Amino acid sequence: MNQLKSLFTLDPEVTFLNHGSFGATPRQVMEIYHDWQQRLEHQPVSFLVRESRENFRNARKALASYLGASAENLVFIPNATFGVNVIARSLAFQPGDEVLTTNHEYGACDNIWAFLAQKKEVNVIRQDIPLPLPSKDELIELIWSGVSERTRLIFLSQITSPTAVRLPVDEICARAGKAGIMTLIDGAHAPGQLDLDLGAIASDFYTGNCHKWLMAPKGSGFLHIQGEHQDLIEPLVISWGWGENCPYDSDTRLQAILEWWGTMDPAAYFSTPAAIAFAEEYSWDQVRLKCRDLLSGALEEIEDMTGLPSIYGDNDENCLQLGTAEWPAGWQPGNLQAWLYEKYKIEIPVIEWEDRWLIRPSVQGYNSQEDLDRLIGALREYKSR
Repeated sequence: MNQLKSLFTLDPEVTFLNHGSFGATPRQVMEIYHDWQQRLEHQPVSFLVRESRENFRNARKALASYLGASAENLVFIPNATFGVNVIARSLAFQPGDEVLTTNHEYGACDNIWAFLAQKKEVNVIRQDIPLPLPSKDELIELIWSGVSERTRLIFLSQITSPTAVRLPVDEICARAGKAGIMTLIDGAHAPGQLDLDLGAIASDFYTGNCHKWLMAPKGSGFLHIQGEHQDLIEPLVISWGWGENCPYDSDTRLQAILEWWGTMDPAAYFSTPAAIAFAEEYSWDQVRLKCRDLLSGALEEIEDMTGLPSIYGDNDENCLQLGTAEWPAGWQPGNLQAWLYEKYKIEIPVIEWEDRWLIRPSVQGYNSQEDLDRLIGALREYKSR
């Protein structure tokens, strides 16, 4: 896959195994992104006032088709954390209501629920999911065992950030719907790693990023809300999109209140169709499979080195292009990330989670077997120290 590396603008001196944090955008998509910015600066008033509705509509239509969604239920936002905030701040929680989540969620989103607990006396129930992962059926029952008569919302990541495991959101959402419990899915890492069909996932709210595995420019995310819930939504920022005198001709109220919140550069949103086209042009479905094979091999080598079991147990399908392997607590894990970068220019996260340390490599199309071999060699050297 080395030939794909030239399609990106990444520093050639760095072994970049951290696509999961902020993504990386192909050169040709960046060119289209810069073209949108040039068009904005050429005639800002015309671009933002006269042309944006059609540009938003075209970008939404392309993204909706890619996600298996309806464009009327879709709105562009800067990132998935923004989307979780929108839902958390819009729902009319009462003191004593419960939000059910897990101990595998993204720290910024944990902060959202902690804030809500402080401001509205909502109880946040964090189900402990052990590693190695239990079987899928056991995992579903373990999550569901946290449901009570006070559960108002279930919040789960489709692919978790700190541990890089895939949670059974389809089954949980279907079960929650029958129980009259709303669901919010954090899909920050899903678009581009999974073939999504949001019409089939029975979640009430789904938010995701385009700038990670879909490889759009930074600051492109989305929020998908089922039509019957859209009147519940309130904007985080009150601007011209709110109220009866909205000067912008948006297609829906949802799009007006969330896409028009002050002067902004929508170029990242408008470039998302180019990222989708790039993936189609280079047969990214096949690239993803090769990436998964590379990652699987690297994780097995780390596990052989440490003697620690796979965190995925028998759930190998849960490991996609983002994965984790445990690093022994006695092997100075706190210094490992900085040492890898300072000595070998290997960019990779080493994460402390639940008193355990996890190495989290990402493998994207620009990576090669040589990149993973370099990581394994560096880890062996660090271990020998």
